[in-house]
Amino acid sequence: MATFLYKLGRSAFRRRRLVALLWVALLALAGVGAATAPAATSSSFSIPGTEAQRAFDLLEERFPGAGADGATARVVFKAPEGQKVTDAAHKAVVEETVAALKSGSDQIVSVADPYTARAVSQDGSTAYVSVAYKVNAMELTDGTREALKQAGHEAQGKGLTVEVGGDALQTMPETGAGEIVGVVIAGIVLVVTFGSLVAAGLPLLTAIIGVGIGVSSITALANVLDLGSTTSTLAMMIGLAVGIDYALFIVSRYRAELAEGRSKEEAAGRATGTAGSAVVFAGLTVVIALVGLAVVNIPMLTKMGFAAAGTVVIAVLIALTLIPALLGFAGDRVVGRKQRKGAAAEGDKGDKGDKGVKEEKPNGGTRWARFVIRRPVFVLLVGVLGLGAIAVPAASLEMGLPDDGVKPVSTTERRAYDMLSDGFGPGFNGPLLVVVDGDKATADETVSTIKKLEGWAAVTPATPNKAGDAAMITVVPKDRPSSVATEDLVHDIRNATGDDVLVTGATAMNIDFSQKMNDALVPYLALVVGLAFLLLTLVFRSVLVPLKAALGFLLSVVAALGAVVAVFQWGWLGGLFGVEQTGPIMSMMPIFMVGVVFGLAMDYEVFLVTRMREAYVHGERPGEAIVTGFRHSARVVTAAAVIMIAVFSGFIGMTDQMIKMIGFGLAVAVLFDAFVVRMAIVPAVLALLGHKAWWLPKWLDRALPNVDVEGEGLARHAGETGAEAKPDLVKA
Repeated sequence: MATFLYKLGRSAFRRRRLVALLWVALLALAGVGAATAPAATSSSFSIPGTEAQRAFDLLEERFPGAGADGATARVVFKAPEGQKVTDAAHKAVVEETVAALKSGSDQIVSVADPYTARAVSQDGSTAYVSVAYKVNAMELTDGTREALKQAGHEAQGKGLTVEVGGDALQTMPETGAGEIVGVVIAGIVLVVTFGSLVAAGLPLLTAIIGVGIGVSSITALANVLDLGSTTSTLAMMIGLAVGIDYALFIVSRYRAELAEGRSKEEAAGRATGTAGSAVVFAGLTVVIALVGLAVVNIPMLTKMGFAAAGTVVIAVLIALTLIPALLGFAGDRVVGRKQRKGAAAEGDKGDKGDKGVKEEKPNGGTRWARFVIRRPVFVLLVGVLGLGAIAVPAASLEMGLPDDGVKPVSTTERRAYDMLSDGFGPGFNGPLLVVVDGDKATADETVSTIKKLEGWAAVTPATPNKAGDAAMITVVPKDRPSSVATEDLVHDIRNATGDDVLVTGATAMNIDFSQKMNDALVPYLALVVGLAFLLLTLVFRSVLVPLKAALGFLLSVVAALGAVVAVFQWGWLGGLFGVEQTGPIMSMMPIFMVGVVFGLAMDYEVFLVTRMREAYVHGERPGEAIVTGFRHSARVVTAAAVIMIAVFSGFIGMTDQMIKMIGFGLAVAVLFDAFVVRMAIVPAVLALLGHKAWWLPKWLDRALPNVDVEGEGLARHAGETGAEAKPDLVKA
């Protein structure tokens, strides 16, 4: 593989104009496709195989036009102290609002008058108007949302406190600010790392081109492949991350090859052949992690995974072709001015006949590696015990989907949530919808059965459909939607009733979604870690190194989950991160973290350990190989990790609790994995194992193909073809 990629890199360097033109043409083509394609809608959210989904399907069949999975909203009214919403003046305001809502949009299915729907609290202080829509929240038009907000705003100044809640106000969070902050910090880190604006700009430029092609392609194909508006979110995040990483490593290796005196074309070929091999296998691990999301069997997640995987493939191809081409355009400017002057000075010495080799000064990576080698047991114990302590809260993990109750109190959704809880009880924020597949007698019997259970605050009479062969029952829990008590009530209703009674609604759907994600976690882990183990065995030709990589990853992910639980579920340091209300951890968080962090963790593992393996194969002792790997790769891996932490941390400042949680979780996971596992635990374990780290059974060694990631074949190829060209004269 190294020889093939070496030839590819040299070819791209020589034909740089053609390569650059092809990528620009692809970007333009994808951009035109995205601009001319119909606007993407939100694909239907479904959870195949769950009771809540079967109930939704039954509702659509037996109650056509009811908008069973449509968005909902609640306009909540509260009278001033000592007054009631049933007073004539206040009642007139509420009824005006009901009329305004009914005429506000053609996407509305129904608007319930609180005085006829018994939606007034017992003390008369609070009332709410329920609004049901034909489509889900992501498909509501801006005009529909604006009409909802306007109706509440007009009622606000007429003596009542009015707030609006429900998923009808839900929109895709604007993540542009976080991404811009991440890119700016990435640029600063790259400039510090390379000491050259050109070298720093190449990874950013190519990453943006890759993300542009990937996201534009997703937008262009959205309607054809039924890709929702959320599909490109993960693709953008991952594409930006790996795009910068992969380019960073190839540019860094190119500079190292130049420093060893090779010509620019030869350096580009060798950088692509060595670092490029690591890029290919690192990219494959990320693709495995993302495509593996199909195991969960939730269409939305599967599409997101495949779309993000496609963006990763584009990032790999760009790193292997466009980066060498741009290095050809960059010339000497890819090296910092200080280094160019140093190279020129060394060249002058060489011209005078000084053939002595100047010993390379130890850098921070060298010094750290030597420290770890001297005290491997101490470093290993501190790293493992430290992450183990942080992971302890993960044992108390409670999964669910955060509701309006965890939003900041500055939002109207949170204030509406609190007003409903005060006036009617917390369960009114998450009513359950019980669907009966049977006649009225069966429905009435179901109502009686539910009333014998504990945990409900109200049970409405059954509402049959026109055909009389199905009915709906609304059950209001006593506790808030995300509580354990509400989850128990859902299970109790399902256990106490027959197969012809199904429980659904947003709360039940969230419970089923959480359970499905929980059930899929172990199979997903087994698939992703198992395939990656085989891949890393092929790359490193070792059994213990991939095993160590997988165990280290699991340790960092569990520690990151522990930190997430401590902050978002327990409330530790919640004020520091803007967590106003604790609650369950988002259901998809563990699998999401496994998929994203596994890919990035294996990136760092491959780039760092491949250089160690390369040194070991070329004759260095195990300890020396560790030092060599850190001398050449530690600074670049550190820069890559800092960039990723900055990108993910940019999302912590957002008001949306889910985005905040994702940003925090991914940032701390990368922090733990890059700086504790890869930079401390990995060299400590390798130092303790010595030669055994690279042991591979002979039968397996014969069975595995030799992919030559270390570039052993490059020396032979260079000797046979005379490719070891003379170094370019570097001028200051």
